Amino acid sequence: MDKRSEQKAVIMDENAMSRAIARISYEILERNKGAEGLCFVGILSRGVCIAERIAAKLSELEGISPEVGKLDITAYRDDEKHSDSSDKTEINFDVKDKRVIIVDDVIFTGRSARAAIDAVMKRGRPRNIQLAALVDRGHRELPIRPDYVGKNVPTSRDESVKVIMKEIDGSDKVVILE
Repeated sequence: MDKRSEQKAVIMDENAMSRAIARISYEILERNKGAEGLCFVGILSRGVCIAERIAAKLSELEGISPEVGKLDITAYRDDEKHSDSSDKTEINFDVKDKRVIIVDDVIFTGRSARAAIDAVMKRGRPRNIQLAALVDRGHRELPIRPDYVGKNVPTSRDESVKVIMKEIDGSDKVVILE
C-alpha cells in the first residue's frame, strides 16, 4: 500500500453524514423559501449520490420531488485534459429559469465547481446557481465558495479527503488519506 492511500482519520461516520445532509437540506429550504423551482445537478459520481439524498429529504419534508441530474465535468476542466470524449452527463430537464443547486462531495481548489458552472450555463440560463458540498477542505485557487457545507475540514495540501458512499462503496463515511 502506498503512502497516499493510508487512512489517517475518519472525519464523518454514517450518522454524521446523515445529519450533515439533513442540515444542508433544511438550509436549502430556508434560503429558497421551499423546494418549488429547485433542481439538483450532482457532479459524477459521489456528488450525484448526495444530490439524490438531498432531493429525497426535500421530498419528505415538502412533498415536492426536485429533479436530479448527473453532470460529467471532464470536458469543462481546465486543469486536466482527457482524450476520452464520452460525456456521461444526464440532465433530462431544462435548467432555464430554475434555481440550480450543484452538488459535489468535496470542494477543494474550486476548479470542479467552476467547470460545473460552465457546463450548467451551456444548457441554459438558470435563475441562479447555488453550490452545496458535503466537505469543504479549503485551499481555493478560484474565488468560489459553497452556499451549503456539511463540514469544514482543514487539511494540508498533501492530504486527500475521500467520501465513501453506500451507493458506490457499500458504506458511508468520510476519511482523510495521507
